[in-house]
Amino acid sequence: MTLAIVVSVLALLLLLVGLVGTVYPILPGSALNLVTAIAWAWILGSTASWTFGLVAAGLSIAGMGASAVLTGRRLRRERVPRGPILVGLVCGAIGFFVVPIVGLFLGFALGLFGSQWARLKDGRAALASSWSTLKAMGLGILVELGCAMLALASVGIGVVVHFLSA
Repeated sequence: MTLAIVVSVLALLLLLVGLVGTVYPILPGSALNLVTAIAWAWILGSTASWTFGLVAAGLSIAGMGASAVLTGRRLRRERVPRGPILVGLVCGAIGFFVVPIVGLFLGFALGLFGSQWARLKDGRAALASSWSTLKAMGLGILVELGCAMLALASVGIGVVVHFLSA
């Protein structure tokens, strides 16, 4: 019983870290949630833990997939190549260390805009393209965050059901 409590608390804490990882893509949030949900279900081994753990795992996979598909589709529709996004990611990583908390997002946005401006040679077109890219990536993050929150809720309910039925 004590092991089940410790494992459940650790799983819920890791799922919270995974939530942060969906917004701050330094950690692979949904992948962490997927592994945590399966490990929690496997270690506890009850019907409740497997049921809610598999639901959480499915939600994590759905979040990753939906985020990738939605973001990729919008970026292809806007004809944004990978180069400016990679520059934005590098600038975001630098910004993360230069300006705590908001530097990741600020660095990404500025790097994306700068590389789009250099590519398109037009400030307005670069701004429009960068804004579309930021909206597409924001939508992906929101969908993935929503699925991660539901995965956390699923494991939370699973913890309650597991201990009530034990």
